Amino acid sequence: MASASDSDKPSVSNVEANRSRLCDEFAAVTGTDIAAAQGYLAENDWEMEKALNSYFEADLERVFEEDFPDSDTTHKTKRQKVEEKPPADCIDLTGDSPASKPSEEDDNKLSLISWNVDGLDTDDLGERARGLCSFLALYTPDVVFLQELIPPYVQYLKKRAVSYLFIEGGEDGYFTGMLLKKTRVKFLESQIVTYPTTQMMRNLLVAQVTFKGQKFCLITSHLESCKASAPERMKQLRVVMQRMREAPDDVTVLFGGDTNLRDSEVAKVGLPPSVSDVWERLGKQEHCRYTWDTKANNNKTLPYVSRCRFDRVYLRPATKEGAPRLAPDHMALLGLEKLDCGRFTSDHWGIYCSFSAA
Repeated sequence: MASASDSDKPSVSNVEANRSRLCDEFAAVTGTDIAAAQGYLAENDWEMEKALNSYFEADLERVFEEDFPDSDTTHKTKRQKVEEKPPADCIDLTGDSPASKPSEEDDNKLSLISWNVDGLDTDDLGERARGLCSFLALYTPDVVFLQELIPPYVQYLKKRAVSYLFIEGGEDGYFTGMLLKKTRVKFLESQIVTYPTTQMMRNLLVAQVTFKGQKFCLITSHLESCKASAPERMKQLRVVMQRMREAPDDVTVLFGGDTNLRDSEVAKVGLPPSVSDVWERLGKQEHCRYTWDTKANNNKTLPYVSRCRFDRVYLRPATKEGAPRLAPDHMALLGLEKLDCGRFTSDHWGIYCSFSAA
């Protein structure tokens, strides 16, 4: 007869199934194969967060060597969440030129880019980061939401995008970030909200700002990845929606990020009546539907075709009487052209949106 302690132990089959799931998730997040995933997880007692940190720390040593040849990546230092003063040796690739000055009509519009830049893929990362900066220079967005940043990518942006204030959503492994156009957006404060049960180091980055005298709450996140993580992903979406719903009525709330959401999951959670999906609001334009499209984007060599609308933008306008009510007026996908290295800026397309007062 089995003892009580024996009965509490997971069966071998359950252990194997759980470890197989962890390997799949690790491989999906890092872009490695199952063998590498198994090695990192086994070395870290099958704890996902420890394994991911181990992987990222090992990989940072060879990233962006052309920009930081003398940097010592073996010693991690505490960095400020908000970077206000650019490095002394910065070269701004995003500064405004006379030709980029907006018209009077466009000057009153708020523009936004949201992009998962796939910093976890370190191949051609320097050129791909320069690709991102070229889009910042071309579109001069007021707000930029970024996901899957790693520390060297952040260092690069701080040196090359100095016309923006940088807000970091983390320091270790991989994380999110925001860029705010210094001449257009006034930063007030920011905070990082932890998802209590995440297995993939995910959180919510929230910033309070003003634009043209109007109050904004800006939110970005990278929700849990992989099909099997749907329950956790929906829990995280509920946190996002609660934040959007409960913001003061004189504040406009904008969320953008890599949500990894499927439409059925959004339907189960439901959007508050005050919150709209910007892509749906603009008429569900087919050319902007798929932000993850392995049919058109071959940065990832996958044995199958996957076309999903993982990256989304949500809007909750201010509702207070007399406050300007923001409405979306344009959306486009970015990064559809290959760089000189033969790869795209990211395995995700970026989203560009503009908004005007209704």
